[in-house]
Amino acid sequence: MKRNLKSIPGQSGLIGIFIIAAALILPGCTKNFEKYNTDPTKLSAAQTVAIAATAFGPMEQAIYSNYQIAQNLSADAWAGYMMSPTNFRGGINNLNYALVDGWNSTGFNDQYKLVMAPVSKIAQAGTATKAPDVWAVALLIQVEAMDRVTDRFGPIPYTKAGSSLTSIPYDDQQTVYQTFFKQIDTAVINLRAFTSNPANAGKNPIGTGDLVYSGNYAKWQKFANSLRLRLAMRIVKADPTTAQQQAEKAMSDPAGLLTSPGDDAAVAQSGTRNNDLWTVTIAYNGDNHLNAAMGSYLDGFKDPRAPIYSVPATDGTYKGIRLGIDVSKGAYKTLASYNCLSTFTQTSPQLIMTAAEMWFLRAEAALRHWKGVGGVVEDPQVDYETGITTSMQQWGVTPGTYLSDATSKQVNYVDPINAANSTPAISTITIKWDPAATDEQKLERIITQKWIAIFPDGQEAWADYRRTGYPKLFPVAQNFSTNPVIDATIQIRRIPYPSSEYQTNATAVANGIKLLGGTGDNGNSRLWWDVNKGNF
Repeated sequence: MKRNLKSIPGQSGLIGIFIIAAALILPGCTKNFEKYNTDPTKLSAAQTVAIAATAFGPMEQAIYSNYQIAQNLSADAWAGYMMSPTNFRGGINNLNYALVDGWNSTGFNDQYKLVMAPVSKIAQAGTATKAPDVWAVALLIQVEAMDRVTDRFGPIPYTKAGSSLTSIPYDDQQTVYQTFFKQIDTAVINLRAFTSNPANAGKNPIGTGDLVYSGNYAKWQKFANSLRLRLAMRIVKADPTTAQQQAEKAMSDPAGLLTSPGDDAAVAQSGTRNNDLWTVTIAYNGDNHLNAAMGSYLDGFKDPRAPIYSVPATDGTYKGIRLGIDVSKGAYKTLASYNCLSTFTQTSPQLIMTAAEMWFLRAEAALRHWKGVGGVVEDPQVDYETGITTSMQQWGVTPGTYLSDATSKQVNYVDPINAANSTPAISTITIKWDPAATDEQKLERIITQKWIAIFPDGQEAWADYRRTGYPKLFPVAQNFSTNPVIDATIQIRRIPYPSSEYQTNATAVANGIKLLGGTGDNGNSRLWWDVNKGNF
């Protein structure tokens, strides 16, 4: 980590961030923008597209803005992917539930400043009517970014963001999700209208300004459907009717889902920007290492993706560091780390969604007897096994006998530095599909393999863990939450709102806390979709 932490924004508050950013971000995007700045409706369709295309790359990169403190030292760790050998803040920090406001606020504020505000400016230019296809991509980037915010914090300002100079109201999370689905509806309709028009054959309005798909609208349509399926499954315990409707809508859309690694959505690096995993692992001198949970499954399953994901420990295993231990002795850098030498390199694109994830979502949908692709209930075993093989194809490895392995399972964790941190394996799930297993056992198998496949996206993995309880993860070794308010047996459920919201948007955040329910604004309160009941 950069020890001066210059990347942490000031305590300006959401209102100031949104208004200032909306006013300043886009005027320099085209040479002609300034003369239209007081009346953006006078922009031509070509100028509108140019503004949006210039903004898309920075917006896509902002999905992972301030990565180390916004995601790596929170969701990546709590998902069982990452643990740092660095003794941040004297060993009292997010990694043992002593939540750091100055870190976590970035995961709230940045997306308003770097995504919501530019999208607002794009809207003011009349993009929705002048270039509805371009507007579709803007909406999809916004939903992808803002879902990460609501899934960290819960209720957030969304439908009225940017509408007030004094207070920005919070929406309950159900409303946020309903709005997401409506925005995806608009995106799908707009993209379908563009691509089905013969007059648009060969046209690529946004081109290389788009760092994900370089303006390929066929892939953006697949992404839209896949994003809908991801969000639909997220709410299955809170609103099963809507979840099924939205999932079946996603799977029945003729544009399809992400199905092979060539469809994967990843943000390319541009300019001076480096891959964030490389930065926190290499440039920051090893701040980012493998979590003991991930290592215990990779070793236990003899997973061929292990050397792709990780540089092994000095003993040749993929033994990582247990979450929340005392690392002050500085000896833990000998354990397994992320492979930033040949996989997550300085210039590697950063994944935001993969085809493998979609196959596991389809497997879960089939397990729930929802109609899949083609309007029929799919075979969960076929989808599950395709998820595994697609992931291995993505990373260039072969499964061998992996799919037929009915004995390998998570191994015990033995801490070579301090035996007090050792802990026995807590999962008995194996790899081979078992048609005779219970639905709960089948779901654990699906989510455990999905968790391995979507590495290193800890944000999505942490959401799955909270929703399903899988994969089974080692509890935090030390719980330094106040009192402690966080129950280490169920682990952390959310991030508290930034202190800047209390300072500048106090009435609204107070209402947001009421909408949240639970035990208040702390890490123990469950989100709307995180329902404390069984999976079936």
